[in-house]
Amino acid sequence: MIGTRRRARTDASIVAAAASPSLRVRGLEKRYGDTPVLLGLDLDANRGEFLALLGPSGCGKTTALRLIAGFERPESGLVEIGGETVCAAGSFGTRWTPPESRRVGMVFQDYALFPHLSVGKNVAFGLPRQRQRDGSDRNARVASALATVGLAGLGGRTPDQLSGGQQQRVALARALAPGPEVILLDEPFSNLDADLRASVREEVRQILREAGATAVLVTHDQEEALSIADRVAVMLDGRILQAGPPEELYHRPASRAIAEFIGDVQFLPGLASGRRAATALGDIPLHAPHDGPVDVMLRPEMLRLAPPDESGEHGTPATIVSRAFFGHDQLLTLRLDSGQTLKARLGAYGGFRPGDRVSVAVRGGALAFAKE
Repeated sequence: MIGTRRRARTDASIVAAAASPSLRVRGLEKRYGDTPVLLGLDLDANRGEFLALLGPSGCGKTTALRLIAGFERPESGLVEIGGETVCAAGSFGTRWTPPESRRVGMVFQDYALFPHLSVGKNVAFGLPRQRQRDGSDRNARVASALATVGLAGLGGRTPDQLSGGQQQRVALARALAPGPEVILLDEPFSNLDADLRASVREEVRQILREAGATAVLVTHDQEEALSIADRVAVMLDGRILQAGPPEELYHRPASRAIAEFIGDVQFLPGLASGRRAATALGDIPLHAPHDGPVDVMLRPEMLRLAPPDESGEHGTPATIVSRAFFGHDQLLTLRLDSGQTLKARLGAYGGFRPGDRVSVAVRGGALAFAKE
């Protein structure tokens, strides 16, 4: 009976550990002198999740990463890693765990590789010192980490003998080698050229997925965050304003500020009554009921263009003003007869040209925000 109870308690502990997030941040505050940087940041990263912390320059996202890693101390707040409190300050208590004891791997913007050390020794540098005393254990972990990132057999090279993408993977191997609870990535792709950036970030995403790692990526690049993250947390002015799957943030932003920050967006004035809004494009169905003046959110791909229908029965008359062709798609600027200017994104094979008359309609329903 005693053994049964012990096993039950152990099983319950395992389930609780699996259910708890790998990273939990509450009320994190930080200021530099009289300048506030973080204003009560709350953030969770679930086990095995790839979370992107997205925000413009100066919003505090890198500071948040440094506080999680333990490189700086907050004025107030709580940081838990793997269910263990590693930092508590202000009203949350008093606790401090140094960076090397936090079970966190860090990939820096400039990779921070040692040019005079081999690739293998760079990776070994990330291992705890007690493991470095055991050469066989250290070598096995280095070899395993390099194999995980696709660099098996390159441990004897120096960083300057590798491409930018390979150096990125060495930095990732060093972060993975100790088996951390959380991997933190600070703008890790910004130093790569555009052609290499997309392929390397997909490689890194696949490596982290196969390793089952929990990762938090800091970036200002919307395309980067939306394309590789399981969940995106939008950060503005020191706070998380909304966190959710990329599709939710793009199609259902919680505020106009988030809508304006993520992707191309335009707002059409309207007068709402329940789930419909009267606009210059006719009545548009709304995802949620409103009453009174609103701004209807329209992504360029939500607009449908057709040959002119001057009667207005199947759309609103407009004139194509300009066209930008990108190969995979094209962006058209058009002016309604009312003077309102809008943008429409079409596939690569549409035959509209500047000066053409068209009829414009909205695909499906739209999100609206009460006019300020």
